[in-house]
Amino acid sequence: MPSGVTAGRNRIARGDAVALTRALVQVDSRNPSLSDGAPGEAEVARVLGRVLEDWGFDVELSDAAPGRPNVVARIGPADAPALMFAGHLDIVATDGMTHAPFDALIRDGRIYGRGSCDMKAGIAAMCAGVVQAYDLAGPAERQIVIAAVADEEYESLGMRALLASGVSADAAVVTEPTCLAICPAHRGFAWIEVEFSGRAAHGSRYDIGIDAIRHAGLVLAELDELDHGGLTGITHPLLGRASLHAGTIHGGIGMNTYPDVCRLTIERRTLPGESADAAMHEVHAACERVRARRPGLDAHIRLTVAQNPSDVAVDSPVVGRLRSALSSESVPVLIEGLSAWTDAALLNEAGIPAICFGPGNILLAHSNEEFVPVSEIEVATRVLGRMARDWLLETT
Repeated sequence: MPSGVTAGRNRIARGDAVALTRALVQVDSRNPSLSDGAPGEAEVARVLGRVLEDWGFDVELSDAAPGRPNVVARIGPADAPALMFAGHLDIVATDGMTHAPFDALIRDGRIYGRGSCDMKAGIAAMCAGVVQAYDLAGPAERQIVIAAVADEEYESLGMRALLASGVSADAAVVTEPTCLAICPAHRGFAWIEVEFSGRAAHGSRYDIGIDAIRHAGLVLAELDELDHGGLTGITHPLLGRASLHAGTIHGGIGMNTYPDVCRLTIERRTLPGESADAAMHEVHAACERVRARRPGLDAHIRLTVAQNPSDVAVDSPVVGRLRSALSSESVPVLIEGLSAWTDAALLNEAGIPAICFGPGNILLAHSNEEFVPVSEIEVATRVLGRMARDWLLETT
């Protein structure tokens, strides 16, 4: 097989995770659902697909949405037990960044660029690690699946389409940035919109005006009590406590007019075992408490988006495999919770035990300065390669 492949402006040597990271970062793959006129994932999927084909994978590109493909690459027999490594190709907007978003410059041992941390370095590490493992293990009775999907940053159309197509595995690692910690659990969320209806009137007419913004404020005060009260008792050993906050608020006509409408959005971050229905009940209950004091409260509540939390036992086989790989590579074993939501939740819902592990710090995701340490890419590649090799060499 060829020793290298041209992708973008870089020559990608076989199994070179750092070069692949830079090549992927150099492709603008902003999510078009988040940025008007953004190109989406088509070009970066083609770049990755060409590299993986030349590295010996069987590669398929299939659209999760028109012009927005997933990349699915396999090594090993198609009907054999499978270990999946997964990540997303889309990135968020580049507005306000303090450095060039797509140059992928290396400075002070870091690769800078939008998507470098979240999460093209993770994709590169998993791909390079698997090909290095295959070179050492040779043909085996087991398979490894690489899934690089579209749209995780918005609706996860890519992962949903992947699972709907029948792609499956016995276990999965999602290579989101975790600072090389094993993250078996992360939060979910519920986005809730509350529209308060008042009655417009001249500012002097307290007798007929109904202040929709004031009603929103009273409900917010109730939710504040909940956030600093009842939610502090809902906890998870890796994730801390449940929480909520106001996202946006809009309303009002002018200084001298009672506002007839106020729209409030709330984000409730949920823990494993919690549901969006329970979050909706909390908001309904807050409105009812206010209505008991203000009978004129008129609030319409709706759930706009919800994603479930993810949770895999710390003593599960997939965690054990990754722990063993870390130990074999003399890398400290850290087990932590991940605050952000990821596609691991959808994999777990589909019955595929999925955990997160990858290079980079999640705190840099979506930030105005985004980078990933080269050293972490190299360590992640070794660890994921070891995990892949152990899987391939295991007797079925």
